[in-house]
Amino acid sequence: MAFTQLTKAVLCAVALASCSLGAPAGSSALASAPTSSSTPSASVTAPAATETVPYASDNANTIMWGPGWNGQPEAIRGSLGASVIGPQNVPLDLQNPDMLAPPTTDAGTVGNAKWPFSLSHNRLQTGGWARQQNLDVLPIATNMAGVNMRLEVGAIRELHWHKTGEWAYMLQGSVQVTAVNQNGQNFVSTINQGDLWYFPAGIPHSIQATNANSNGAEFLLVFDDGTFSEDDTFLLTDWLAHVPKDVLAKNFQTSMSTFDTIPGQELYIFPGSPPGSDSDAPTSPQGTVPNPFTFKMSEMNATQLQGGSVKIVDSTNFPASVTIAAAEVTVEPGAMRELHWHPTQDEWSFFIEGNARVSLFAAQSSARTFDFQGGDVGYVPASYGHYVENTGNTTLRYLEVFKTSVFQDVSLSQWLALTPAAMVKATLNLDDEALTLFSKTKPVVVGPSNNTSSS
Repeated sequence: MAFTQLTKAVLCAVALASCSLGAPAGSSALASAPTSSSTPSASVTAPAATETVPYASDNANTIMWGPGWNGQPEAIRGSLGASVIGPQNVPLDLQNPDMLAPPTTDAGTVGNAKWPFSLSHNRLQTGGWARQQNLDVLPIATNMAGVNMRLEVGAIRELHWHKTGEWAYMLQGSVQVTAVNQNGQNFVSTINQGDLWYFPAGIPHSIQATNANSNGAEFLLVFDDGTFSEDDTFLLTDWLAHVPKDVLAKNFQTSMSTFDTIPGQELYIFPGSPPGSDSDAPTSPQGTVPNPFTFKMSEMNATQLQGGSVKIVDSTNFPASVTIAAAEVTVEPGAMRELHWHPTQDEWSFFIEGNARVSLFAAQSSARTFDFQGGDVGYVPASYGHYVENTGNTTLRYLEVFKTSVFQDVSLSQWLALTPAAMVKATLNLDDEALTLFSKTKPVVVGPSNNTSSS
């Protein structure tokens, strides 16, 4: 009997304790609903925070060294790591501080997202050179590939076509491009540094450096297929060298001797005299292409932002470019391309000048940070959260290129600003003052922070 009474007492005590633990702090489990005299709060409130997981670290995780630093790079961050006592490629470690001494926010597995063109094999020709990046050297880059090409004055990238669309950005100098579409409409245009061209898949074209710059021209090509290779280009000279001479004669209704001196193999890049005026192009009875294959991006007004600028070019203002959209972004020292992601498109990046730090968030607690310099290719898979921070002392300028007809991005700041405040506060445990930091319009590029210390 005594044992039964004791058991009941214990069960009652447990039940009362459970009611007490389930009640909000500072209230009774048996308290009644608020009376009519209760005054609602003037601001949006969220339930009191419960630390179900640890708070995020206050460690700033800044870059360990930057451009111009000439010390000895070590695999040390705070109390973590140790010095390097074996062989070390110091110049490479100096360029990649976040590889040797990564921030503690890096975790999990993220594929390599950086490829310097300096590591690409270079194809040297009389009159120029070309080097490429594709899936073979950067496996994460499944949707796009790039080629860096140089032509001396008058040199020609011979008449050719591709199975993929070709988008280009002029890095230096000037070139004249020619093309003829499937309807027999032709196109000739000369473009300069900062300008673009786009040729759809299968459209035959050529590229020739003008004499506007004594050094000729250098440009960047982007193709809308990660497996693209320059070795798979359809070249005019290569094709005709593999067509029987009697077939050539029959096709053009002439004798075989007409083709006695055509090249016996591909030319690819070869010397030539500077091109003439664009107006020297043959007149086609079918007319010219309805949408120009070039775009004068150099003459476009940039959108000025707090920490830099941006120019966006896609099919809305460059109608011919149906598979490639791009942005040219500048970021001032200490500023950054805001935290964002691209909903459905991978981003192929090319860094033109300056120094950058980029962290990729791949979900499932996986993140990795990379450092970039001029001449580097970066790649961000679709929906990966990321930012681009200028870690140098000069303006950072780079390209964001996408396999799509229309540029799209999602801004973290805008998302939070346009989400109900109670939801944001409950999720991030922020106060009302913090909510005022979010912007209902996309900042795109934000300036240097006024205060990086924690409160």
